[in-house]
Amino acid sequence: MDQKIQSVLVIGLGKVGMLVATLLFENGYRTTGLDSGPHKGYPFKVLKGRVQSKSVLDKAIKDHDAVVTCLPYNLNLAVAEATHRAGKHYFDLTEDVPTTAAIKKLSKTSKGVMAPQCGLAPGFICIVGADLAHKFPKLRSIELRVGALPQHPRGMLGYAFNWSAEGVVNEYLNDCEVIKEGQRARVTAMEGLETIVIDGVQLEAFATSGGLGSLCETYDGRVEDLNYKTIRYPGHCALMKFFFNELFMRKDREKAGEILVNAKPPVNDDVVYVHAAVEGQHKGKMMREEFVRSYFPKEIAGQPWRAIAWTTAASVCAVVHLVAQGALPAKGFIKQEDIPLDKFFNTPTGRYFRA
Repeated sequence: MDQKIQSVLVIGLGKVGMLVATLLFENGYRTTGLDSGPHKGYPFKVLKGRVQSKSVLDKAIKDHDAVVTCLPYNLNLAVAEATHRAGKHYFDLTEDVPTTAAIKKLSKTSKGVMAPQCGLAPGFICIVGADLAHKFPKLRSIELRVGALPQHPRGMLGYAFNWSAEGVVNEYLNDCEVIKEGQRARVTAMEGLETIVIDGVQLEAFATSGGLGSLCETYDGRVEDLNYKTIRYPGHCALMKFFFNELFMRKDREKAGEILVNAKPPVNDDVVYVHAAVEGQHKGKMMREEFVRSYFPKEIAGQPWRAIAWTTAASVCAVVHLVAQGALPAKGFIKQEDIPLDKFFNTPTGRYFRA
């Protein structure tokens, strides 16, 4: 098989990382996991070690063509720097804006690709938004919405922490990049509350950080309004504002995450909502194109996987496959919006998103 990537190191074997490694292994890549805990019984090799050790990272990376990190956002930059030193391909799932900016600087001298933000949002939603935008010679707005929620919510928050607590808290508190009335700007997170309905379910959406990836840079001067919002059940935003602002939990992000996960632990029956809408001029008329999906848990490789796990893992694996096959550049920074949606859908894992 003539591929640019044949071996992949997957760092961080939590739910998402384990599925990333499983999918890559199932699709013919020589796959190795790296994790701080013991892991037995997997069909791929697993190394034990901590990424905080430069020697551990360098040794693990050198024997692989590519690295996929599924670690919390605050650990990704060290992995990116080690991958850059080794001259290998780099992929991650981060939504953190400063981390991505640092990785973009590294990409200017990289020997392989540097592809952060390959998950669901940013990631798949950016690919979808760009695909819809290509249909319009003149754009008015690009509005992207994603939410990972319990199918059967309980309590006033209507939520379950199926994703990294550190990542969720980061998204709720950091300012959000947007394009507003033709100008790049920043807005406060948890603002812009709106009602949204998908499959007859009434939901709410509000601004959170990081979901747009590099879209603001790409569409600067080309669209009047561009924004990303997180989807939740009604009432969630008001309660989170109370928690972070009136109880001053924004001053202790780590403690805030611990409290929230304890209150709303993960559930297996989840749902991922994706809603992308683009408006613009088409043949002299104002038109609107939408991509709306509800994704549910799926059985993969003989095991059930939560919707948030498989949508995230399948997305990054699709990007790895496109680089391996030469459908994407083999060097430099990869923007998610430069990935053709049809090619994404035609990868072994991208096909899961068609339904």
